[in-house]
Amino acid sequence: MMPNVVRGDRMSGLLTYLAGAGRHNEHTEPHVVAGDDAIMAWHADTELGRDSALAIARHLDRTKQAFGTEVAGGHVWHCSLSLRAEEGMLTDDQWNAIARDFVTLMDFDDAEGTKAPTRWAAVRHGVSQNGNDHIHIVVNLVREDGTKAGVHNDFHRAQKAARALEQKYGLEELESASAERSTRGYDPAEQEAQARSRAEWKYDRTRRESDEPMPSWEQLTPIDRQARIAAEKSADQPRYALARTVRGCATAAESEGEFVRRMRRSGLIVRPRFAEGTQDVITGYSVARRPEAGERPIWYGGGHLGRDLTLPRLRAEWPDTPIGATDAAAEWNAAYRGRRVVQPGREAAEVDPQMFEQMNASLGELRDRLRSVPVDDRETWARVARHTAGAFAAWSNAVEDEPGDLA
Repeated sequence: MMPNVVRGDRMSGLLTYLAGAGRHNEHTEPHVVAGDDAIMAWHADTELGRDSALAIARHLDRTKQAFGTEVAGGHVWHCSLSLRAEEGMLTDDQWNAIARDFVTLMDFDDAEGTKAPTRWAAVRHGVSQNGNDHIHIVVNLVREDGTKAGVHNDFHRAQKAARALEQKYGLEELESASAERSTRGYDPAEQEAQARSRAEWKYDRTRRESDEPMPSWEQLTPIDRQARIAAEKSADQPRYALARTVRGCATAAESEGEFVRRMRRSGLIVRPRFAEGTQDVITGYSVARRPEAGERPIWYGGGHLGRDLTLPRLRAEWPDTPIGATDAAAEWNAAYRGRRVVQPGREAAEVDPQMFEQMNASLGELRDRLRSVPVDDRETWARVARHTAGAFAAWSNAVEDEPGDLA
């Protein structure tokens, strides 16, 4: 994990950049993943825009304005924490934990009540141009009581903190598993954590049900524990499996509302991201597979599953009508509150055998049309590839209990 520390004095300029499109339009779904209590209460579930970015900046800057404390080099402390592209991507929850630990290790928190805390926020806005998953941590160095947070040797301290967090979250040790490093979407830290949770839960259940005395999980030898964890590791990577399911649902759906229903019908937990101050304007979404006992759901935003799976990109494939938007908002809200679908649609209908003949004829017509597409028409071929992948994903969702050849 690579930290990059800079200092300045323009809080509003920094936050509006982090919430904006980026220098090369690389920012997608900017949102807060961690921060002080007020930040998380106000902005945890919304996609950031210019107004919300300025509101966050005003909140963070308030102690500087109230006390007028001058900080040499600037009171705005900014650090990006970035993973190498080969390490894949973490979830918002994982970045939340890392950001909080990083702030503690940098001594920007209350130090267990011995100091006044700082105001801070961590923003995530998609991968960099080079494919690096990362977050930006922004700290006001003027503490709540007007004193200054120490920044002596902060670059070295940030490097040291990053090394400690790599060890804690498995980013350094597990990343070196070269046998599986090149697998698309492989996140070793996530897979290890899930496998450990399942192994411990299953062992504790066996221990409770056993008539013979068994040692506790903590009393097992490290070799025995690791063997049980290794046995639980799945060959199917969580993000790749989710992306395949979501892509299949999107391709099969003829509307946004149907897309939401299909994801829920496929067993996914769905969480919309609302525009600030609304409950009917959806700007993005996150999904998680339904956890087994002993696990917490691990959420992925659409843009972190694939660049073509952001909600704006998906909406370009569906009709844009007022009725469709209203129906979609109702389905998103039902998913958010864990209620039944509002209005079941074609996803619940039985497949008509006559449909296979119609689809077969349509495929033949499509093949004929594709023969006329110039080889160098990259935009058309990219769209064809995307829809073909979605068709195979939908087919896999429908007929394969375990990921097989279609997947």
